[in-house]
Amino acid sequence: MTAVAAPASAGFASLDALVRPRSVAVIGASDEPARIGGRPIAYMKERGFAGELWPVNPKRQTVQGLPAFASVEALPAAPDVAIIAVPAEHAIATLDSLGRKGCRAVIVFSAGFAEMDEAGAAAQERLTAVARSHGIRLLGPNCLGVFNDSIRFYGTFTASFEKGWPIPGRIGVVSQSGAYGTHVFSAALDRGLGMQVCITTGNEAEVALGDALGWMAQAPEVDVICAYAEGIRESERFIAALELARRNRKPIVMMKVGRSQLGGAAAKSHTASIAGDDTVTQAVLDEFGVVRARTTEEMLDIAYVAAKRIYPARNTLGVLTVSGGAGVLISDAAEQVGLEMPPMPEAAQERLRGLVPFCAPRNPVDCTAQVTNNLPLIGQFAESVATDGGYTSILSFWSQTAAGRSVGPSLRQQMQAVRAAHPDRLWVMSMLAPDKVRDYEADGWVCFEDPSRAVNAIAAMGHYGAAFAAAGETRPAVPLPQVTLPETTPSEAAAKALLATAGVPAVPEAACPEAEAAVAAAERFGYPVVLKILSPDILHKSEIGGVLLDVGDAGAVRQGFATLLERARQHAPTARIEGVLVAKQIKGAVEMALGMFRDPVFGPVAMVGLGGIFIEVLKDVSFRRCPFDTAEAERMIRSLKGFPLLDGARGRPKADLPALAKALSALSAFAAAAGPRLAGIDVNPMLVLPAGEGCYAADAVIELEGGSH
Repeated sequence: MTAVAAPASAGFASLDALVRPRSVAVIGASDEPARIGGRPIAYMKERGFAGELWPVNPKRQTVQGLPAFASVEALPAAPDVAIIAVPAEHAIATLDSLGRKGCRAVIVFSAGFAEMDEAGAAAQERLTAVARSHGIRLLGPNCLGVFNDSIRFYGTFTASFEKGWPIPGRIGVVSQSGAYGTHVFSAALDRGLGMQVCITTGNEAEVALGDALGWMAQAPEVDVICAYAEGIRESERFIAALELARRNRKPIVMMKVGRSQLGGAAAKSHTASIAGDDTVTQAVLDEFGVVRARTTEEMLDIAYVAAKRIYPARNTLGVLTVSGGAGVLISDAAEQVGLEMPPMPEAAQERLRGLVPFCAPRNPVDCTAQVTNNLPLIGQFAESVATDGGYTSILSFWSQTAAGRSVGPSLRQQMQAVRAAHPDRLWVMSMLAPDKVRDYEADGWVCFEDPSRAVNAIAAMGHYGAAFAAAGETRPAVPLPQVTLPETTPSEAAAKALLATAGVPAVPEAACPEAEAAVAAAERFGYPVVLKILSPDILHKSEIGGVLLDVGDAGAVRQGFATLLERARQHAPTARIEGVLVAKQIKGAVEMALGMFRDPVFGPVAMVGLGGIFIEVLKDVSFRRCPFDTAEAERMIRSLKGFPLLDGARGRPKADLPALAKALSALSAFAAAAGPRLAGIDVNPMLVLPAGEGCYAADAVIELEGGSH
């Protein structure tokens, strides 16, 4: 599909006519309610759409009992939105007629455009041009449309409503796939979730995923947003929508499938290959607190809990259970998703043991089945978990006990009293009581059969809470350096010198055109030293034996100089050789890697990870859009699984984290300032010395678009 961003001047509210219209024209209207051009009319008639509904069909006087119009020109006024349900070859002319009529929003059901072939792509470009020329917000083509049951508007031909109409609720769906978007709606209907607004974007000739997300982020009809995406085609509106949703405390749960469109020509650097399929998209979602769902079930679990609108900024889980086994299961699930389960205070544990001597009150709090013999204990244990534990989220596991005739009524009454006393907490219950779930939900509970699914959804609420809290923080602006890129790809020495001017320090070194200069440099730095072949045409020197370590005296320097020149002649006979790079050999450092590549959608993206060979083997890396400050750089570093290597693991000295964060931020600023000719940067290894001693780039590659070697 052709990526076409919305005009920068078009705010998200410009989609109001598309999603919240007062008048609707259907071009290609059918008298048959089951046909594509007939379904929208049938749906709106049955649901009682209060606005004007104007069928356009030159062959009929009436359509489904409504007066029909012979053409767009014959319409009594410009409709807020028009639905085009005619063959693709007539869609462009129809759109032009609507534009001349004054219509400002159009939904194009018609297929046969960019999803087909090059001719279809060209036709879609013409369609987009016509829409832009008239200032029309165009949804589609090849889309399933949109519905907004809050006003009974059904600009869609989905058959999903044959199983039931939307139920009241405040969950919205945005989907690039029409069929899957309505599948999510149908699955939500089966679970009793209120999902009243759905926008499917199809080929995204003009309105893209970001526009639809942005509309929902500011729409009063929607509190929670579910999104399905196959690829992000434009970044500006998408990022603006994510930021607006975060600022308005509207959680987005997204299913992102398929491969991102990095493209081989778009980025050549090693960092880009490490990024993999959609790592950049994931980094952007993480940046704005979007939670990514792996399955439809998980998406709906998270949306279900999010609809309670309780998002703890620092989420902690307290567990009350009648089963020790369930407590272990829940603890494992919480650890897997990084959800904290602090222990109950010692004094509270002692009080609970006084109530039930053989209980396990640490957290999970296992009150045991003894509470079924002394029912008031249920409320006492629950109150202690809430008050003494102070947890922001509380999961209670009752299994089938919640539905039992003997225990159920008292359990519900006592748990509800405690829940009502602490309305700021997220209260979740795991139980096997399908006929009682609606009763508990009416009390304000979130209910799951599977406690592991409950834990996953609870953890997501903490991610939202942390993101919403950060939305109010004012991050300092990142100053960008003046960057002048060379005309051709620089050598290692030139690359490091260029980065050093921007704040990425390099190992002390000297470029030496002949052996005696190399000896003098080595004497100046002190032995041992590192020798490297110096050539702008040999970027990965180790692959040809172009790096010598532990060179210990002048004789070894002379011999090494000759060896490197010979290896270069053998393995790269046409390469330009500038001599040998002599560098101080640094001991006792942690090897890290910094990098950057240019993503075709999101622009320059920086990376940090474990260095040396580990970056390829472990791929323990973190990515962010450029530029970012040192605080964000440090968060990236701390997110690595290998961070303990920098933090003094197993008796190692703590590494100079502030110096590494400063260098990473500086690299991000350099990348943002350099412009589109900068294709990639690889700094590997970045040698991080103990605290206070700094960090140094031992190797660097800068790749340029269009720069000859």
